[in-house]
Amino acid sequence: MKLVTVAGPPAVGKTSVLLRMNRLLKERGLRTGVVKFDCMQTNDDETFQEAGIRAVRGISAELCPDHFFITNLDEVCAYGRREKLDILFTESAGLCSRCSPYLKGVPAVCVVDQLAGIHAPSKIGPMLKLADIILITRGDIVSQAEREVFFRQVMLVNPRAEIFPVNGLTGQGARAAVDAILRRTDTPDEEPSLRFPMPMAICSYCLGETRIGKDYQVGNVRKMKLGGAT
Repeated sequence: MKLVTVAGPPAVGKTSVLLRMNRLLKERGLRTGVVKFDCMQTNDDETFQEAGIRAVRGISAELCPDHFFITNLDEVCAYGRREKLDILFTESAGLCSRCSPYLKGVPAVCVVDQLAGIHAPSKIGPMLKLADIILITRGDIVSQAEREVFFRQVMLVNPRAEIFPVNGLTGQGARAAVDAILRRTDTPDEEPSLRFPMPMAICSYCLGETRIGKDYQVGNVRKMKLGGAT
């Protein structure tokens, strides 16, 4: 089974793109599935199932969704093997544009939205910088000049990735993305590991503290230097 991690900021079109890609893979006779990770609520698993794609969801609730993903990775892989899948996608939103962790030896796909603005790529972090394949959505809504500038900004952040414009509504570009995934020969280690460390934890607010002030702040706390009197 090939595991593929798909990440990107919220509402960039990840689900629509994945629907198109899974349909193309199904046409090639491959069994595919999706594990959708979200924070509070999602019906995307039902959307995949209605399209004939095996799918389940994981809701992190009060937990960091990316820590939730990593701590459930063994169960995710076991699900894929049980379903005898050829390819299993995990989909998660990088809510802080920092996480959506990638694994060594596992293809990493990052989806970004052309409408986010030309400076957006430089603000996303490892989620974009360490991706193998980058899919740019909603390019049909902007001018050719804007598309070229955004593409250039993405390439400056991650010059080694394969970059494709994709339209989740029409399916344009999805076939090229599928071909890029199938070409990859990544081999995960026997003991999977992250490509980059997760953000530091734990602080008092991670543990449920609601009171504000330095007397209630413990753990990983970083103070700003604002100048003037302290």
